[in-house]
Amino acid sequence: MSATTHAYDLTRLAATAAASKKGSELVAFDVSEQLGITDVFLIVTCSNERQVGAVVDAIEEQLLAQGIKALRREGGRENRWVLLDYNDVVVHVQHEEERRLYALERLWRDCPRLDLSGIEAPVDDDSEESPEAGLLKGERPGA
Repeated sequence: MSATTHAYDLTRLAATAAASKKGSELVAFDVSEQLGITDVFLIVTCSNERQVGAVVDAIEEQLLAQGIKALRREGGRENRWVLLDYNDVVVHVQHEEERRLYALERLWRDCPRLDLSGIEAPVDDDSEESPEAGLLKGERPGA
């Protein structure tokens, strides 16, 4: 039995929220054949504890806006590895050091990966320079 459509949709919502806060290395595994307790593991990497907290908050807010509340949240005090349990989907938001140390991908590599294509961190709005940006670089107005 493979992951349900609901689990897949929930995974994409959570992944999109994580990417909006620049969560990286997003990978999702269909673990429904190996585990009877959930369908999908979503793993997200963050570069620091503050970002872990921001990604977790974004995921919770996005899913709560859809009427979906986490059954359990663990690890929020240290913000090194936070687990969000949504029953059909378990989200692991990990600091990059924990991601390398625990290597969840290695543990679940035999499980099918879910397609998360098209989910990326948003492009910074600063990419288009405003006239004020030039002033910050020392340019003269109108030059």
